[in-house]
Amino acid sequence: MKSNLSLFLFVGSLISSCFSPQKPTTVETTIKETSEVAYDSLLAKEAGADDYGMRKYILANLIAGPNRDQDSTTAAQLQRAHLDNITRMAEEGQLVIAGPFMDDGDIRGIYIFAVETIEEAEALTRTDPAIKAGRLKMELRPWYGPAALMLMEDLHKKLTKKEI
Repeated sequence: MKSNLSLFLFVGSLISSCFSPQKPTTVETTIKETSEVAYDSLLAKEAGADDYGMRKYILANLIAGPNRDQDSTTAAQLQRAHLDNITRMAEEGQLVIAGPFMDDGDIRGIYIFAVETIEEAEALTRTDPAIKAGRLKMELRPWYGPAALMLMEDLHKKLTKKEI
């Protein structure tokens, strides 16, 4: 458990260092500078970090739903609406991580919600057109992870050349 916590803390520090005014240009420089970074109480507060640099999230597995037999046009429209919903939740700060798995298994992807309760996450999942159509369903669990994930949206924007 201690090594996992150390890994989370390292990853959180690594992500945080990407927002410093003197932005490193290489991964090696980032890792070196990360080990020299001092605690930033304002950034920790902004990210909702506890004393360990962690916070509570709700993790969702997006699972293939019972209604996956739509024609290709309808399936494409549902996927576009699903992606638009992801973007909206991310912009509102409710969703910090989302992405598909790259195999063809029943678990299609994950969400990490920045909310306190399963009920809040359930309410957010009900806004997803793919869930409403039965194309996907969600399995929700509380998760304790690095607060630095709260900084991902801004970092992701800096790395994104094309929008989904």
